[in-house]
Amino acid sequence: MAEQKMETPISSLRIGMDISEALARAGKPDSIVHGEDWYYTSKHRIEMANGKVIKSEVHLKATLETLDWIWLNFTKGGLLFMNITLALIMFGIALQIKIEHFRLLLVSPKPVILGFLSQFLALPFFTFLLVLIIQPTPSVAMGMILVAACPGGNISNFISSLAKGNVALSITLTAIATIAAIFMTPFNFTFWGKLYSSASNLVIPIEIDAWEMIRTVLILLGIPVILGIAFARFFPNTAERISKPFKIFSIVAFLGFVVAALAANFGYFLKYIHLIALIVLVHNGLGLLVGYTIPSIFKLSKQNRRTIAIETGIQNSGLGLVLIFNPNLFDGLGGMAFIAAFWGIWHIISGLGIAYYWSRKPL
Repeated sequence: MAEQKMETPISSLRIGMDISEALARAGKPDSIVHGEDWYYTSKHRIEMANGKVIKSEVHLKATLETLDWIWLNFTKGGLLFMNITLALIMFGIALQIKIEHFRLLLVSPKPVILGFLSQFLALPFFTFLLVLIIQPTPSVAMGMILVAACPGGNISNFISSLAKGNVALSITLTAIATIAAIFMTPFNFTFWGKLYSSASNLVIPIEIDAWEMIRTVLILLGIPVILGIAFARFFPNTAERISKPFKIFSIVAFLGFVVAALAANFGYFLKYIHLIALIVLVHNGLGLLVGYTIPSIFKLSKQNRRTIAIETGIQNSGLGLVLIFNPNLFDGLGGMAFIAAFWGIWHIISGLGIAYYWSRKPL
């Protein structure tokens, strides 16, 4: 693997990078043709124009290891769009968070506690076990751990209602998870990620900057959530009127969010998606299974089991994508981005599918 890295130094380059940074990352090319075509061995080529990288050709065999050597291209403007979109989505979720949603924790604490533990304790733990069992490449493993560390997805309430779940419980869990994720997402990823790094013989070391992740999550989640809750508190009528449009916006924006993440890298996505599709399907299935099994063990009602399963299996992979594309964290590392992006697509399909199945089954 280390030998492969030496043979493909341009795997760390991306469109728009200037010559000085390209040289710093990839080193001096073996040959330069016409002043603009740089060759690293006879196969791997980058094309320069006006002092910047405009095309990168990395000829690697399409295996899972390939994703460890791909950094997806994402412009500063695109990253800003993702950050703003996620902030608006979280603001919209926060508009629906009211004090009475937390009263369920006092009135009926058991399902709320089990739902929280299922999402923030059980799913990361069983994801870690799954990673140790299937032993994917480092970037793919870290992508799985990061998705498991994220809070529930913004469409979980909608899917719970379709599945005849306990919508009140779903909203309560979303409210608690959204706030708790400010601390739990960085904690879970740092804890399980470092545990995986020390337990595995990683050829590619992946640095985990816990403080940078906490700072980023605090900005992306903490500020919009606080503003949303405050807005709903001081302008309840306006919040009530715009909350429904924000729900629709959240679903549309999330799909646009994933499309935007893939747009500049669609060729890579089509070429390598088959490598991680089955992993995402198994991982998402594990989340739904864990979320249904835990409340079943504690003899909760079928309605609550369905709700906790959905809250555990529908993850906010949009947050994961923003963290992955953050240049101070993972800078678009291929395996992580592929896992989070495909999860964002698949969990909607699986969620709607299981909701349709449960909607036809009596409670």
